Amino acid sequence: MTETTCDICEEHCEHPERIGCAKAGMLPDTTILQLVETFKILGDATRIKILCVLAQQEMCVCDIAETLAMGQSAISHQLRVLRSARLVKYRREGKAAWYSLDDDHVVDLMKRGLEHVSHT
Repeated sequence: MTETTCDICEEHCEHPERIGCAKAGMLPDTTILQLVETFKILGDATRIKILCVLAQQEMCVCDIAETLAMGQSAISHQLRVLRSARLVKYRREGKAAWYSLDDDHVVDLMKRGLEHVSHT
């Protein structure tokens, strides 16, 4: 078998039961699009770094910027993106904006991703 044909069936065949199960288990298009957007947002190194530091503790924008050796405006922009995707939340305390992960699902998502990339 050549390299170009090893990943396809040698002859056309369909398995109706499997097709039916697969179709029944498909996610709605709106859910798929939401998932796609979430993974797009997670496809940025700075955002992953922010999520990593926030997985440890709540932090203000100044502290996140200092930890990542970046400017506050760049961090603020990334936090807005993460907040719009409901991955982080914030609260005001005086003049400071404190950020934390939105909920435990974000931690679980990161743990699963780490397990996947660490798996050999």
